[in-house]
Amino acid sequence: MCCGYQHRWLPALAAVAVFAVLVPSVPCQTPEPAAPQTPAQSSIQIPAETTSQAPAAPNQPVAAGAPAAGTPAAASPEDMGDALMAQLRYQAAIEAYQKIPHRSAEVWNKMGIAYQMMFIQQEAMHCYQASLRLDPKNSRVMNNLGTIYDAEKEFSNAERMYRKALKQDPQSAIIYKNLGTNLLSQHKYKKGGEMYKTALELDPNVFTKNSAPRVQNPTSLEDRGAMNYYMARGCVRAGMNDCAIEYLRMALNEGFTNPKKLEADREFAGLRSVPAFQQLLAEQRQQ
Repeated sequence: MCCGYQHRWLPALAAVAVFAVLVPSVPCQTPEPAAPQTPAQSSIQIPAETTSQAPAAPNQPVAAGAPAAGTPAAASPEDMGDALMAQLRYQAAIEAYQKIPHRSAEVWNKMGIAYQMMFIQQEAMHCYQASLRLDPKNSRVMNNLGTIYDAEKEFSNAERMYRKALKQDPQSAIIYKNLGTNLLSQHKYKKGGEMYKTALELDPNVFTKNSAPRVQNPTSLEDRGAMNYYMARGCVRAGMNDCAIEYLRMALNEGFTNPKKLEADREFAGLRSVPAFQQLLAEQRQQ
């Protein structure tokens, strides 16, 4: 393996688009083999300001007209909520945001994320919908609402939200990843694989990023096998051979494919001379 990546995204759950804190791509991170039953996670998008660890020191000027040095300034309810979110104190963060009399679309989104972190899906859905009423073209919130629909197994509604989000942000790897997982859940394997391919082209590390709220991903063995198989295809196209082999290992263990089919699949022709791929096929033939 090239980078020793651990499967933190695999606990059979999906994330929402994390407050827009996607880190830049790094070279080939390969997943470690994990229990074949566990699928990848999709992501929620979280506003960047809520990821800060703590507000500025009270005596540090933050804007024109701020109190003089040494004079503590009372934090606003939104600032308090953001600080509590950074500490993973979601219920307390919600209580802080609820003190805001006229909540913005962004505050409603933050509240939705906090509820979703606690798996209170209906309240999260209400908050995301309130956010979209104020800001109907926000792709991050559309994506987040899509993950709620996925969690409730309302797959058609989730797909609709992801596609609306992509019209606003056609370069979002996270949304393509979520849409791919959604399509696999609907047994639309080829279309889901194409979404994964696009996600990997936009961000080769999109499947290795761990972003917080979780919703259920495909649960059947066939769907999980298909997911790993098409992820392997995407990795090969991105030149990430080690990643492809590990995903193929899971797809084989889940019974979605077999050594004979892999050898005949032109998508994996470039792997045929790779020793790790040859060893994988040999191990599978012995089982």
